[in-house]
Formats: sequence, C-alpha cells, structure tokens
Amino acid sequence: MKRELVIADSGVIFSLAVLEKLDLLNELFDSIKIPLAVWNEITLDENAFYYNEIVSFFSTKKQAITWSNELEFIIDYGESEAITLYKEIQADFLLIDDRKARAIAESLNVNCIGTLGLLISAKQKRLIYELKPYFVKLLQNQRHYSLNLLNELLIENNEEIM
Repeated sequence: MKRELVIADSGVIFSLAVLEKLDLLNELFDSIKIPLAVWNEITLDENAFYYNEIVSFFSTKKQAITWSNELEFIIDYGESEAITLYKEIQADFLLIDDRKARAIAESLNVNCIGTLGLLISAKQKRLIYELKPYFVKLLQNQRHYSLNLLNELLIENNEEIM
C-alpha cells in the first residue's frame, strides 16, 4: 500500500484502538483525516479505556465537510460524512468496516480498506508479525468479524487458524 491520504470511519478507529495499534495509521499513510461526525462518535464515551488515546491521536485530524451530505438518510451519519469527505478532498482510501456503508462507498468508486485489510498490509510491511493475536483480541472485545473470514485470512497468510 502506498503512503497516501486516508479518511477513517469510527469502526476501524475503535478496532485499532482496542488493539492499541492506532500508530499503524501513521506508518501506512502520510495523512489521516476524519470528518466531524466521526470525531463526535469516537469521543462520545469518555469512560472507554481507549478514550484518551483516541482523543490524543485524532484531535488534530478533524475536518469539516463543506459539500452537502446526501448519504445521511441511507447510512450512519459518520459513515456518510466519511464518504463525503473522501470525495470532497479526493482522498486515496477510506477506512471503513460496515458492510452496507462499504458497499455504497464502493458503488461510488471509493477505494475502501477495512481493519482486516489494514492489518494484513501491516504484516506485509513487517509492522506486525502475526495476524492471529490481533484477530483473537478483536473477537474478545466484541468487534464483529466472521470467524470463517478470519480463518481464511490466516490460511492465506500462512498462519494457524483459530
């Protein structure tokens, strides 16, 4: 993955925060932006154990959209603003996990990467050495991924399945 501009949605942010791997974003991309709706989502729960890390990491990465958000009636507000910001500033990638929102984004020619794709890229660049411990931690922290998909990815990356 080339180092470029990425827009992040809250699902990927929460997953990386649970893994204590927000730093991967700086390792993989030159610039990270989030729309204000995503900022509001990720800073909502001040009691979350990862709250301070998220606030510290993203406080200077917020950007308001100026275009009309025409997607807000069909998908979550944060996801709709993330797609709008991607288009508005001509980003290179959108980090998004939600299946419906990702399908809509891809139908609009948005280059999407999810948490799992980001972890695989990090392994390929030797920023992490194994996927399995991260997959296990995602499941233990109620991040919802298909066990079948996780095992397929482990097999493809020459790791032992769960």
